[in-house]
Amino acid sequence: MRELILLRHAHADPALPGQSDLDRPLSAEGLAEAESAGRWLRDKGLVPDCVLCSPARRTRETLEAVLGIVGYVDQRLDERIYEATSGTLAALADDHREVGRLLLVGHNPGLERLAALMHSGQSGDYRGMPPAGIAVLTLRDGATIEPGSADLSAFWWP
Repeated sequence: MRELILLRHAHADPALPGQSDLDRPLSAEGLAEAESAGRWLRDKGLVPDCVLCSPARRTRETLEAVLGIVGYVDQRLDERIYEATSGTLAALADDHREVGRLLLVGHNPGLERLAALMHSGQSGDYRGMPPAGIAVLTLRDGATIEPGSADLSAFWWP
């Protein structure tokens, strides 16, 4: 079995006048949420083998806080995760099929739609992944990322 872990970035500060959405930092609340997410992953034994992360500041800061708890993990920034559709995220995950436990750190609505698509077979109007929320999807080894191909084995939020 292999696992795909989806982590939505924690709460971020609103953009300041003239500030790019990509440059929004985590709020103090968000930092605490991200650290809680790291503790949950560590305590459940769900330390990833590899991480793909959006280049947005709030996702990078979420990942840094998580890794501060679980320890160093092979990680890569991938610009395709920012504003990604569930289809783009599925393709990215499928490109890393050899990874036993892959963590994607990104944004809604892409993450929550991917979780719904892989679990139930349809993304629809599913809205249920809060900031710093984690969805753990279990797939058979070698299984492709496609609708209805995974079991939702855990769902957590701070």
